Parts: sequence; C-alpha cells; structure tokens
Amino acid sequence: MIASIPSPSADSIEIGPLDLRAYGVLIAIGVIVAVQITARRWAKGGQDPEVIHQLSLWAVVGGVVGARLYHVITDIDRFVGRWGDIPKIWQGGLGIWGAIGGGACAVLILARRRGYDIPGLLDAAAPALPVAQAIGRFGNYFNQELFGRPTDVPWGIEIDPRHRPVEHLTEPVFHPTFLYEALWNLGVAGAVIWLVPRVLPRLRRGASFAVYVFLYTAGRFWIELLRSDAANTIGGVRVNVWVSALVGTAALVVVIRCLQASDNETPPVLN
Repeated sequence: MIASIPSPSADSIEIGPLDLRAYGVLIAIGVIVAVQITARRWAKGGQDPEVIHQLSLWAVVGGVVGARLYHVITDIDRFVGRWGDIPKIWQGGLGIWGAIGGGACAVLILARRRGYDIPGLLDAAAPALPVAQAIGRFGNYFNQELFGRPTDVPWGIEIDPRHRPVEHLTEPVFHPTFLYEALWNLGVAGAVIWLVPRVLPRLRRGASFAVYVFLYTAGRFWIELLRSDAANTIGGVRVNVWVSALVGTAALVVVIRCLQASDNETPPVLN
C-alpha cells in the first residue's frame, strides 16, 4: 500500500542545455490545450477556429496582468516599500481569480469590437479553462506549494522541511490540495461537456460559462479550507474562501436566471 506520495527532487525540467521551470512549462501546456479545445468547439458551431488563435494572445496577456494584480491587491503588505517588485512575476505570485477575470475581459472586449459571437465564445471556452487549470496545478507539485494540512491518508504528499509551514516543521505529509483541485477541475470540464447539455438542455447560449464558474468555486471553497499556507484573512476566513463564496453565488444567480428565461427558441449550449 502506498504510504504517501513523494515530491519531486527538483522544480525544473532539463532538456539538453535548457533548464526550464516545470511550473512555467505546465502553464504553457495548459494554455495550448485550452486553445485547442476552444477552437475545436468553436469550429463545431460553424465558426472559423482561427479566431480563437487570434484571441488567445489577448487572453494570455489579460490573464497574466489580471493574475498579478489580484495577487498584489490581496497581498499588498508584501509590496509596501517594494513597489518595483510588482512586475516581477518570475518570482511567483499569480492569482487564478485575476487570471480568469483578466483573460475573459480582454477577450470579450476584443470580441465585441470585432462582432464575434460572444455567447458562442463563452460556451466554447467553458470546459477548456478548467482543463488548463488542472494541468497548471501540477506545477504546484514540482514547487512543493499550495498543499493542505498535515494528514495520514495514503495519498498524502511528502513535503521537504524547507517548504513546510513553521508550525508544521515536524509533519512530513500533507493533503495534496493542488491535486484535489486538479481532479475537481477535470470533473468540472466533464460536467460542462456531457452533463449540462443533458440535464439543462434549454440553458441559454453562453450560460455554460456561468455553470463552470459555479462548479469551480464550489470545489475551490472546500479545498481552500484545507490549505495550511499563510494567507490574508477577513474575519478570520481566508480571502479566497470569501471570493469563492461571492463569485460562486453570483454565477449561480446567473444560471438560475438563464433557466427561468422564457425564450423557447434559444438553442441549447454547445455540445
């Protein structure tokens, strides 16, 4: 029986003379996979897949900017007196909420200016984003970060002493919350692709994106409560827990309103 999962000995991948950070490589792979999934679903709707490749650059730029801004805003104390460190994303510090929001805003602004089918874009991207998030989360495995509380479950992750929280220096095994989130995200993608069209066949076009947001935040809520790393809090509760609750509630409201819509001619979500 597996007693625990060992962590990798290095956070980089060597390819010949190149020494690539595993986290960056996995994020890049996630972006590529997401673009391909979105383009394929967009093409199934009778649209030109080249549009997705054109929009992807804006999505990446907007996502990086948004992710960094979210991190800076929610951890502003770390940057007081060190404002020059804000652009240094290679030192770490990107927030998934900002990435989703920034990337989505950049794409929607450009798509509206060019007259693209925005509901179709949202439906096409809805399952692609959680797949990209799942792939990127394995970068946390290489960095030995974003793990949970100490545990004795057989799938616990071994963390080197230098990466453990001070209060848990003598505890070698922790909940692999990054793995939980990765698996949850894959489940969200599957639900959007297969479950939503069957359970909610009359859901308005574009609303599957709200379903993705709701399902993701539902998982992020309980996973965040397992985390043991230092984080800013409001009322003793982690900021990301509050964000999950607020964003998830807003997404649920959108889904309910779409279900209550009386437009029977609205076609089902992209399958």
